[in-house]
Amino acid sequence: MAEQLKDTIAIVPDQAGIATNGKTPQPANHTGTTNGTSGGSNNELAPEKEPLKPVNHSNRRPKVVIVGAGFGGTHAAASLADSDMDVLVLDRNNYHGFWPLLYQVATAGLEPQSVAYPVRGLLRKYGNVNFQLSEVKKVDLEAKKVQTEDGSIDYDYLVMAAGSANSYFGNKALAQETLGLKDLDDASKLRNRLLESFELAVKEEDPAKRAKLLTFVVIGGGPTGVELSGAISELIRHVLRKDYPTLDVYKARVILLEALPKILGTFRESLQKKALRTLEKMGVEVRMGVPVDTVENGQIRLKDGSTIDANTIVWAAGVRSAEVSDTLGLKLARQSRVPIQPTLQIEGHPEVFVIGDMAYLEGFKENQAYPMVAPVAIQMGKLVGENLLALQHDRPLKPFKYFDKGNMATIGRRNAIFDAFGVRMTGYPAWLSWLFVHLMSLVGFRNRLVVLLNWAYNYFTYDRGARLITGKKSVR
Repeated sequence: MAEQLKDTIAIVPDQAGIATNGKTPQPANHTGTTNGTSGGSNNELAPEKEPLKPVNHSNRRPKVVIVGAGFGGTHAAASLADSDMDVLVLDRNNYHGFWPLLYQVATAGLEPQSVAYPVRGLLRKYGNVNFQLSEVKKVDLEAKKVQTEDGSIDYDYLVMAAGSANSYFGNKALAQETLGLKDLDDASKLRNRLLESFELAVKEEDPAKRAKLLTFVVIGGGPTGVELSGAISELIRHVLRKDYPTLDVYKARVILLEALPKILGTFRESLQKKALRTLEKMGVEVRMGVPVDTVENGQIRLKDGSTIDANTIVWAAGVRSAEVSDTLGLKLARQSRVPIQPTLQIEGHPEVFVIGDMAYLEGFKENQAYPMVAPVAIQMGKLVGENLLALQHDRPLKPFKYFDKGNMATIGRRNAIFDAFGVRMTGYPAWLSWLFVHLMSLVGFRNRLVVLLNWAYNYFTYDRGARLITGKKSVR
């Protein structure tokens, strides 16, 4: 959740323009809608094609389809505003979510609507941009069609920005036995589970069953896992102990499991140690170097043979590209990400761009792939608009140049770690910096005001007002 500093509060320097060998291929000439059937190509990169010709403007304006209304997709649409292209944004949700704060929704600190904004509200100011609520099922690169649950859509140019999904490393049982945290539905379900566990524990007379209800396990020691485990611990010790006076809530356990010998692997070692000490002071049991073997019926079996019984188990250990990447018929890279060229295009399909979490492009620190974080998606989204216009008007395309602003993560009340612009901070100053960056990165004045008021209320009262159980009961 906590990610690298958000691009919405700073102006990113223009990337230096470099021609791609002076011969940028152009999109195919389309004079009407094709009627080819949708189908994936074989599992190899497409052969080199002849240079594409510009779209014929005498018949219609070129059509750009953007799959995904996340950070990358919305910035790509904004970069094409008022251009000579017609843009259609597709997403299965009608909202754009600010997921770095999703864990606060899951722990009753914020209402769901305060971290989301209607996509149509974002895009309505752009006259050439439309939105369609629909889930993309498949992409046929050869036929230039996007297959949705409502039918197929033709495109001249395609921008894949569908984001990421949980990766369970082929273990289907993990997906069934654990809770995720990827959207508002997941956050609401987790909040329900946390609160329902306490409601059941109050009525439970069996000590073993009560202990299981009051055990909360987060698998994965990255920013999501660290922030979530800290927030759960604070919710229990500052708020729920007052709500459930007949329960000894200090017997509740919050456990963070990490397969590697360290947490927050993308941060400096000194900050990792600080985060570990902070979590332990908050009452979080941190177990590192212990991979999970199986999860079944609320029991976690670790590789060392030990077991943990827990009614609430959250999976934050693995992430992959959105599953629509599997339908492209391409050879995928690590985490099922789509290999792209520095200009953000797919080799052999210059009319197709892939950005954000879906994209695999090396060039980060020590030639690693760029991380799956919001600032990368935002900067790619801005560049893809420039390159689409350059491609349409036969101008050189620019390669992606990432401006890395650093990392930050919050670890409960008044504690955070900050590593950006050569400055390293911990504790209260880092926490204030985290608050400011995340507040300014929210979309919409109302959301910023609501979140600010919630944070102030929580800070001074040690209370969380969104302790609501909604929908169907989720506790087993």
